[in-house]
Amino acid sequence: MAAANQLSALLNNMYATGLLDEQFQQLQMLQDASAPDFVSEVVTLFCQDGERIIGELAKLLEKPSVDFDRVDAFVHQLKGSSASVGAQKVKNTCIHFREFCQSRSKDGCLKTLDSVRTEFYDLRGKFQTMLQLERQIQGFYPK
Repeated sequence: MAAANQLSALLNNMYATGLLDEQFQQLQMLQDASAPDFVSEVVTLFCQDGERIIGELAKLLEKPSVDFDRVDAFVHQLKGSSASVGAQKVKNTCIHFREFCQSRSKDGCLKTLDSVRTEFYDLRGKFQTMLQLERQIQGFYPK
């Protein structure tokens, strides 16, 4: 079936390029008949939260006087949710972001926000494709 092959190729690419790490496999293993939409729900929440956090970070970093502690708290939150879904590139970029927060570098934070935004939206797009393929597969093999 084409959708299953596409899904497999997509996931293999996401691992090979470092977008995902083994934590995502752990997440997939938690999905079973009692929670068939577990991964979909977790990924959807991650995408919604990530978008909200990136928006908050952008607002905080636009201010003339940056509250680096608040910025760091949001980055820490994004790093944690990224780690929990296996979003390796986003998590690693958040680690660098936190270093700029701790050194109180607005320029460093702004540049790293751009990197986080790029990594996040790349991953979100691939997650959306993954979820569409899974829905196609579920439609082909009804429960």
